[in-house]
Amino acid sequence: MAVFELPFSVVDATGHECDKENCELVQQLSPELAEVALQNSFLLRYLHTLPVDEIGVPIYHEELARTDGDEENPNFIYKAHAGGTFVHIFPDPEGIRDWYIAIEPSVEHPQFPKIMADIEESLIEYTNELESAQGDQQLGAMLRWTLAHIFKQPVEMELWEIMALPKGFQGEVIEIVEPPALPEGVVSDDAEAVLEAGSRSVALAEKPVQKDRDPKKKSSLFVPIAKLFSGSSKSDIDIAKKWNLDTDAIEGINYSMVREKVGMGVLQPLINDHHIEDISCSGVGQIFIEHKVFKSMKASFGYQTHAELDEHVLRMSERIKKPVTFRQPVVDASLPDGSRINIVYGQDVSLRGTNYTIRKFSEDPISIIQLCKWGSLSWEMAAYLSITIEDGMNMFVSGETASGKTTLMNALCTFIEPNAKIVSIEDTAEVNVPHKNWIKEVTRKPKPGETDSGVGMFDLLRAALRQRPEMIIIGEIRGEEGLIAFQAMQTGHPVMATFHAASVQKLIQRLVGDPILVPKNYVDNLNIAVIQIATRLPNGKLGRRAVAINEIVNYDSAADAFSFVEVFQWDPITDTFEFTGFNNSYLLEQVIAPSRGYPPARRRQIYSLVKRRARILEKLAASGLEDYDAVYRTIAKAIKDGVF
Repeated sequence: MAVFELPFSVVDATGHECDKENCELVQQLSPELAEVALQNSFLLRYLHTLPVDEIGVPIYHEELARTDGDEENPNFIYKAHAGGTFVHIFPDPEGIRDWYIAIEPSVEHPQFPKIMADIEESLIEYTNELESAQGDQQLGAMLRWTLAHIFKQPVEMELWEIMALPKGFQGEVIEIVEPPALPEGVVSDDAEAVLEAGSRSVALAEKPVQKDRDPKKKSSLFVPIAKLFSGSSKSDIDIAKKWNLDTDAIEGINYSMVREKVGMGVLQPLINDHHIEDISCSGVGQIFIEHKVFKSMKASFGYQTHAELDEHVLRMSERIKKPVTFRQPVVDASLPDGSRINIVYGQDVSLRGTNYTIRKFSEDPISIIQLCKWGSLSWEMAAYLSITIEDGMNMFVSGETASGKTTLMNALCTFIEPNAKIVSIEDTAEVNVPHKNWIKEVTRKPKPGETDSGVGMFDLLRAALRQRPEMIIIGEIRGEEGLIAFQAMQTGHPVMATFHAASVQKLIQRLVGDPILVPKNYVDNLNIAVIQIATRLPNGKLGRRAVAINEIVNYDSAADAFSFVEVFQWDPITDTFEFTGFNNSYLLEQVIAPSRGYPPARRRQIYSLVKRRARILEKLAASGLEDYDAVYRTIAKAIKDGVF
């Protein structure tokens, strides 16, 4: 992985010892940037390499705001969501794609390959323990603890990391830093809330209890990383003393080891940044990024040769247990954090060489209140959808790729009855449901050489019908599972799903056509089609909008035509939404109002419920409520108390 030419000349700061009281650079930094730089030596070293007289001092943000993307020439540094790394956003002089520069702990030592070989030799003693780790979280904590023991240094770890360690790895606790106050309304015995509050402990590592191990057993995961740096193994020694490694160097080595062994290698800083939506490698050359705030960007690193690219992709595919080969060059899989990755391996099927695309998974789903505040849909639309979901209407969120379909469907799950049993079925896990009684199922492709070991969407959906769910959520309908979904609708199982179609007409065409082949007289079991698109807004920016909500009424076999009513419509000129179905909604008046006990003469009073719920959602937004889980808990309680 090479660092490409940056848009500024790098200052040689080798040998510079920063005196924070007298350092000219530190004096130029803002108080916020100076504070965080002095706490993170690798960030301070990076700042010393910047030609600040030429490019100016970067502006520091602990967290980005959406308005930061309006800056014409951004020169920002912000902290990544995880991993303790930072990011420098810098403008491209040519104005095509701005630069994304990852700032990580690193070590610059002329004998680095030999140092890594010594560490690998020391790690052999812990091979069995490390390979027994349950999941990446525990593996990362165990590896950090082991490295601390090897270097005979205290290690600072998050409380959740210490709790993840198995018995025998927990050493003597030197200091515990009390966690901050819990959020209002969270009780003190809520263990998850305590961990999320960011408690930190500083602890001293001890050698873990050794287990009997087979000397002939070879590690599959812990293949010596020294091989990557052309090193060779050495005897067990005091590594820090032998190579005269200071605290900064040890920090860089620890970071690199965890990044390579547990993370996704050089891509890990991008994985750590929750502002990134997509990571794209088109072959040899730079990596490209779609950023939530700064949109299309280019990373400061990439691949110089096809061999380098292929080696990294092979290691990455093995890491996610979906190895690519020349026989099976195309792989769809999920990364440990839930992000979706597509790999196309080899120059025989991709003329520019191996390529991959990562669609990031958001750890914190976007709430319906956030979507409304961003203008993706109106408060009335959210209120209308909440009523239809509550009354068991079947719904597809339809649109083109990367239009925000899954994001919207996740947000709408907030409105499902809190005690409902939910079954989700997906090829790649992306659906995020806040309910406790949630069965999360994913497909499994046949193993190479086998024909009967696969489990498809059709199989899982058929099984779901026997699980008595109150709601079936399908990640995406694209084949024969569509027919089973409509049969589920006919038997009274509410279904939500995403679908690839840019309009309700195209949606129906795909449903009744090959390979889905839903009979036309089945289609009106689908009650609602929400059309979601990514579009350019009147202000020139790109945005995502629910441009229409359609009610599918019926199928006229004599005329061979479908009837549907558009109840909401987006105006691209004013970027506003019109309730075109007000006093004209088939579902509200003819289906939902009667089921709620409205007499025929008063059925239009159902629209006042839409207005009332819209006002409630607006008031919740005005109170500062945005977090997905907090929105769910608030709405769930309101539903339970009968006030929503």
